[in-house]
Amino acid sequence: MHPHLHTKDNLACEEVMNALDECHARGFLYRCIGGCNKPKHAVNMCLRAQRLERTKANREQAKVKREHIQKVWSEIDANS
Repeated sequence: MHPHLHTKDNLACEEVMNALDECHARGFLYRCIGGCNKPKHAVNMCLRAQRLERTKANREQAKVKREHIQKVWSEIDANS
């Protein structure tokens, strides 16, 4: 089960999430026979794309921070 879907972090996926909500509103039996599989897959792919973008950005930030820390440590070692 997904965490709360309608958050500020998932605004790009709001349209597909609304389509899934509308599909779920059709009823339990419709979901059981696989009527909501395509909207569910679309939500999963959209959330996956968002997660990949976040991890890429986090990786870049970590790289910059790591370079800065290495620079500071090399300056400390040079001055010691």
